Amino acid sequence: MESKRIRSIWTDGICYIEPVPGATSTWYFGMEYTQGDLYEAEEIFRQGRPLTGNRLCLVRYPEGEAFFPLPKTEGHYCERPVYLEGSIYMLDVDFPKGLIRIMRFDCSDYQLRVHASLPLSSVKDCYNLQLRIAPLTLARQRGSELEIVWPEKIRLSMDEHDSFFMRDGDRLFFNRWHEEGEGERYRFYEETVIRDLEGRDLEVLSGDILLMPDGQMWHLSDD
Repeated sequence: MESKRIRSIWTDGICYIEPVPGATSTWYFGMEYTQGDLYEAEEIFRQGRPLTGNRLCLVRYPEGEAFFPLPKTEGHYCERPVYLEGSIYMLDVDFPKGLIRIMRFDCSDYQLRVHASLPLSSVKDCYNLQLRIAPLTLARQRGSELEIVWPEKIRLSMDEHDSFFMRDGDRLFFNRWHEEGEGERYRFYEETVIRDLEGRDLEVLSGDILLMPDGQMWHLSDD
């Protein structure tokens, strides 16, 4: 069998990439985490220590072209991106100015624009502050509480084993894990809990939901 050619992609030292969440197989991203995640970066800034910033790399498939839409900037820190309707959205927090900016990278002309801006005081802290889709949603989860920060302001209570991972209009999707028994009787399993914007359970599905490249939602289950 003929050996495959290895192609070199310049990513400026970022050596791990994965698909950008949001039903796309064209865009991949990698990030620099030298000062931890966004919450850890916030702690560094609040302690008065130098925050050098981090980098986000986007790679387009199949061309292998790399983009760095958010340059590494002192006092700034970005989070993982999402893809929606022809654009990649990313979170950029400007700690010195006390701003949270949602940036939009247009996948057709490769231009970066400010999509929305809100004060950092809109959130208690940046713990688990992330963008979700769709619609584009800025949310944070801490313990058993989910807070949607933008475009609405919503607070919901959750099960302690719940993790918010996706939105589909007025439906919120949570992964819930369970552990039962011990030894040979030990069992670990997961469910998908779908709630409305008021926190009411609409449906509980065994297994997981995956958003596929063409927008389909696949339910992975043993039922």
